[in-house]
Amino acid sequence: MSRASEKDVGQALTASPLHEQVTARIAARIADGRWPEGFVLPPEAELARQLGVSYGTIRRSMQALTQDGLVIRRRKTGTVVTGRAPRHTLDRWYNFYRLHALDGSLINTETRNVSLIKEHASDAEVEQLRLPEGAYVARITRLRLYKNQPVMIDYIVLPIHRLDGFPETLENLPPLLYKWLLETYGLRLGALREQVTARIATERDRALLELEGDDPVALLHINEVGYDLQNEPLVMMRHVALTEEHCYVNEVR
Repeated sequence: MSRASEKDVGQALTASPLHEQVTARIAARIADGRWPEGFVLPPEAELARQLGVSYGTIRRSMQALTQDGLVIRRRKTGTVVTGRAPRHTLDRWYNFYRLHALDGSLINTETRNVSLIKEHASDAEVEQLRLPEGAYVARITRLRLYKNQPVMIDYIVLPIHRLDGFPETLENLPPLLYKWLLETYGLRLGALREQVTARIATERDRALLELEGDDPVALLHINEVGYDLQNEPLVMMRHVALTEEHCYVNEVR
């Protein structure tokens, strides 16, 4: 891994809040690729010297960059560029998911929890969630309803060893998962990786979505892994959605 040089950051700062200038300067070098994924920033004291600012100013800047998911702190290595996009609009996930009507308008849905099972993680879950051997997970199945009709199924997997006091019953499960993880455990979503495909509804899908008849029904299939601010996997989700009257919108700003 390479380290930054004084020439990269040591230009004169202008008259605006110093920690914002430092944050913007580092973020710009990450965004344009001059400080790529895996790049190790100089120690904070050295950055402060190069920029001619206080150690406290650098600390505020590093906190902001970490919150935005641009860098992570690693023991023995230091502060490292993650390669992920800034968090910008991820806070939206605390309030709604991105299923829309065909005209593009966001639909308001209700959540209904269907099942909660706690059991050993599968091999795939151990790998994707980076779990210790023998770890348990919570498997949650829930429905999204629009005008009392199911339109989406959420299959959720959470690592229980990170969630002390996890609810034991369906009634105590939160309707807003990411908001609950933040408020209860201080775990904030920093990045989200998705794979979007399509497939034919299974028997279980048909039962949960209350599909009648035997004709094949195409479903939108969204696999997600959510990461915290330390770039550690926090949750796995699989969304299965009807597409005849709804679509999935991914808005980038």
